Amino acid sequence: MIFKPGDQKVYRKKVEAADVAAFHGEVLHPVYSTFAMARDFEWSSRLFFLEMRDIEEEGVGTFLSIEHKSPARVGDEVVITATIETIRGNELICVIEAACNGKLIAKGKTGQKMLTLGRLQTLYNTR
Repeated sequence: MIFKPGDQKVYRKKVEAADVAAFHGEVLHPVYSTFAMARDFEWSSRLFFLEMRDIEEEGVGTFLSIEHKSPARVGDEVVITATIETIRGNELICVIEAACNGKLIAKGKTGQKMLTLGRLQTLYNTR
């Protein structure tokens, strides 16, 4: 195993207009939305899988939690740090923190599992 609990990956994200809280074309708040943050939390933990996976494997998300504490505005840089909490078999659990201008703006956790492409195809074709 190339990674262990405590290892970290850092993803830097500049907040863009497409990341604001908007539903059906209506902007509710001109700040980094929780749902855009969810995407970026998943990406930050996926950075581990990009180095861990074999060519016939792919990671899939299993859970996500976010406690959004403070806003980040369009143009701000958000530093998202994923820290491995546990690795058990094909499951990776990461604790995630997002900071902007030196201030914690969110924290949470992600879960992902590594599955073979064949297993994923079977899951996708099951109804």
